[in-house]
Amino acid sequence: MIVEQDVLEKSLQKALELKRKRNFKESVDLIVVLKDIDLKGPEGRIREVVELPHPPKKEVKICVVADGDMALQAKKMGLRVVTRDELQQMDKKAAKKLAKNCDWVLVKTDLMGLAGRILGPALGPRGKAPIPVPPNAPLEAFVKRYQRSVNVRVRKQPQVMCRIGTEDMNPKELAENAMAIISALERKLPNPQNQIAEIIVKTTMGQPVLAKAR
Repeated sequence: MIVEQDVLEKSLQKALELKRKRNFKESVDLIVVLKDIDLKGPEGRIREVVELPHPPKKEVKICVVADGDMALQAKKMGLRVVTRDELQQMDKKAAKKLAKNCDWVLVKTDLMGLAGRILGPALGPRGKAPIPVPPNAPLEAFVKRYQRSVNVRVRKQPQVMCRIGTEDMNPKELAENAMAIISALERKLPNPQNQIAEIIVKTTMGQPVLAKAR
């Protein structure tokens, strides 16, 4: 076991106690520091979507690139919709704005090639990627899944940092979310007991709290 859940709970409780009052709702972040991994090798190219047991109490912005019935469904759900015509007319500035404002971009499968070409250069640097949705798939189920999911990714540094919730969630829920991410990492690393060096939790503007030291 890399870290016990009760240790995570205590660390999260401390992180919440250390935070100052802000004029916005702070996220709670998990940072997993790795060691002895080749960033250019398979273990350094970790990119997983992890569904959290407890959805963060913060709006997750989902955009849908679609036409026909899927576009109508998305509009009824109040989602940002980009049609085929809008996508074809989108310039680099508009693509960057969409990439900045959308946490997830769901794309009807027959538009994936177009979305990849137009949105890919803006989404890639932000660690995002278009997510294919089959034409007859239940869009609502996809949306609910991604509303409670996070992107777990190793980028230029040997670490993973992602949101596990918000400051108004209790430490037990936050710890269970953190464990889901740590478990996903354990499955990807060939020697997680030695390769997970530190586990840190913190609020957006708060002090980091060490849950596991090397």
